[in-house]
Amino acid sequence: MITDLGAQRSGFARNATRSLLLATTVLAAGSPALAQSAGAESNELVLEEIVVTSQKRSENMQDVALAIQAFGNEKLEQLQVTDFYDYAKMLPNLSYATAGPGFSQVYMRGVASGGDGNHSGSLPSVGIYLDEQPITTIQGALDVHVYDIERVEALSGPQGTLYGASSQAGTVRIITNKPDVNEFSAAYDLEVNQVEHGGMGYVGEGYVNKPLSDKAAIRLVGWVKEDAGYIDNVHNVRQYVGRTQFADDNAEYAEDNYNNVSTYGGRLGLRIDLDENWTLTPQLMGQYQKSNGSFAVDPAFGDLKVAHYHPEFQKDKWVQAALTLEGKVGNWDLTYSGSYLRRAIDGESDYADYAYFYDAYYASAYGGGTYFYDNAGDYVNPSQFFRSRDRFSKISQELRLASPAENDVRFVGGFFYQRQSHNIQQRYMIWDIADAITVPNWDNTIWLTKQSRVDRDYAIFGELTWDITEKFSVTGGLRVFKYDNTLVGFFGYSDGWSSRTGVAACAGGIDGPAVVENSPCTNLYDDKIYAETGDVVPRSAKKTGNTYKINMNYHVTDDIMVYGTISRGFRPGGHNRRGTLPPYIPDFLTNYELGWKTTLFDGRVRFNGAIYQQDWTDVQYSLLGANGLTEITNAAQARIKGFEMDATVAVTDGLTVTGSIAHNNARLTENFCGFTDDNGNPVTECASPEAPIGTVLPVTPKFKAAMTARYEWTFGDYNAYGQMVMSHQDRRNSDLRLLERSILGRLPASTEADFSFGVGKDGWTIEAYIHNAFDERTENGRYAACGETICGSGFPDVGAQGIIYNVPTQPRTFGIKFGQEF
Repeated sequence: MITDLGAQRSGFARNATRSLLLATTVLAAGSPALAQSAGAESNELVLEEIVVTSQKRSENMQDVALAIQAFGNEKLEQLQVTDFYDYAKMLPNLSYATAGPGFSQVYMRGVASGGDGNHSGSLPSVGIYLDEQPITTIQGALDVHVYDIERVEALSGPQGTLYGASSQAGTVRIITNKPDVNEFSAAYDLEVNQVEHGGMGYVGEGYVNKPLSDKAAIRLVGWVKEDAGYIDNVHNVRQYVGRTQFADDNAEYAEDNYNNVSTYGGRLGLRIDLDENWTLTPQLMGQYQKSNGSFAVDPAFGDLKVAHYHPEFQKDKWVQAALTLEGKVGNWDLTYSGSYLRRAIDGESDYADYAYFYDAYYASAYGGGTYFYDNAGDYVNPSQFFRSRDRFSKISQELRLASPAENDVRFVGGFFYQRQSHNIQQRYMIWDIADAITVPNWDNTIWLTKQSRVDRDYAIFGELTWDITEKFSVTGGLRVFKYDNTLVGFFGYSDGWSSRTGVAACAGGIDGPAVVENSPCTNLYDDKIYAETGDVVPRSAKKTGNTYKINMNYHVTDDIMVYGTISRGFRPGGHNRRGTLPPYIPDFLTNYELGWKTTLFDGRVRFNGAIYQQDWTDVQYSLLGANGLTEITNAAQARIKGFEMDATVAVTDGLTVTGSIAHNNARLTENFCGFTDDNGNPVTECASPEAPIGTVLPVTPKFKAAMTARYEWTFGDYNAYGQMVMSHQDRRNSDLRLLERSILGRLPASTEADFSFGVGKDGWTIEAYIHNAFDERTENGRYAACGETICGSGFPDVGAQGIIYNVPTQPRTFGIKFGQEF
């Protein structure tokens, strides 16, 4: 029966895919004919102009020689966007992998090697900004609730000149609505929804904008959201195969729909016009989010089911204070933006698979198994879980000047500083283990990570544009950067468990200095300085360099522009927390791009696109190494060839159709051997590469498309609409390495469709919707709880079958919304 349902769902998906591809093709190729047929009505049907600030000044999106997609406030409301996942599926050149809320890794244009997001791993390759301030922390971006947002901008390709280190492959900007001194306004929206196979959820959100005088206003925004659970933690008893007296029984934690998420937060903004030239905008924003359970499923137990044996939750709290000062120095625009962000994540997660499969490994290889014991010397149940405590802080400051926009020669440039820190604490725990094998001062802890990471970035940047003629312009940009990233602390076992690692490897032993508060001692430090001076100091990765941009654009007509760009982006290098490994070096992305921007048929058709080649050198790659410890290495070189296109058509009065597509062919251009030389440079000549030349990069589909059709009409005094949204992506690889890829398997192709209908009058609206109408099981990631050859493959000879988890999107969801504006 399950097979039949799966076949039906696949049939729906295939038919939907054909419809989507046909519609997208018609949109790209046939739109002009539709526009021409309207005749006299053409002047009345004009697409709304989209103003963006991607180049640090306000411009019509069609005049920006850059591949950019933008969703304004109205479009975000029409698409019913409330979080990252809602707009991500509408951006064909954006892909992501996730383990749940707050833990998504974002990629653009196929620049993905997989394995990112570890607490002491590579920085993200896509920068996420909230207004002027970066909000990409070391472990990933904030999961910002999207409400009362002016627009979302997605900038494809390296943005290393204006945006810096974490914008290697692109940038996503979330621009909030600012206080308005001109008039009072307010609104609220209420929603209730039902998830098929799951529970009920709700959303409540609202804002008030109040002028305080003709020169000051305040804006208060708030939201509360309950996302229903849809994954069942089913009851299961799992017998250990090495010491058969032990078993895991999750009866205490078995629960239906156990992955619910509770979110609430708010934003307070103030605008003060100091005089006619200067405006001060302070803003405070915060959010608390608690997610329960696991967002991954084990298909062995059935659809949307898993069997975990310990409590699981994550509490993610963050607050950001930001200040923007805008004014004029002469006729130049000066902008200062600064922010301070604090984020705290506390969680507990099941790690019983690690214990189970290593027990099976020893049973298979040596005939033994469970080997943890208590103070009496008796073996104990080896079942593991871990508790995490992550504390982030981030300070960013930028000061920039921009010359008048009407000048033939225009300049924008300035200074940037950023410091972000991460206090890392992860306890891998087993109940009742002996004091001798417990990390000192940490009860029931077999392994402890207690480290401090600090990343510092400094930059001077500028772009100069010269309008050589009325139609032809040239832009050159340069960013000179310096980074200084440090890592110090403790990781590992007690000296009663390991005689070579953990406490046994600390500088000065157990009585040595504890650089990080509450760590037993320090075994991750600069060993060269320690050998010379005896001082225990952090390991440091430093580099000074530059990124650049060269752009030429030509206006064929007032409504048609073509451009060419060469640009470069980078990610800083850093240190591995396994002290025996070399540091990883920075990786760079060089982009060669030809693009076009067109507004056709009296403003009824907008058709933009770009073709590109990107060369990615010294690719940073994270993998689970020995004992499940993350290692970061540089994985040779890669090349991405692709194109992206988007079109919007005002077909008739009331009917608007939007479509976008992206194709990426991302492959290694050298072997990935899996190791580097003593200087951290990737070794590419080896007898048996883990991924040979030509291997397709993981995570990103070759093809992704999205389409929206919306029809609006009136009857009597009422306004109504009907809308269809579809998104499709091809199958994707789960890992770069061929062996691990064969164990995990590919993420299948998927098509999702959303439908909605609404009616309104005099400021109120009521809407009904169905999301994921075909109940598609789109997979957003696959993984094993430890190394794929251990937890993923298992040891069938002793009865331990491997487990591969996948992270599905939310099933079919029905909802009703009511909103009112004042």
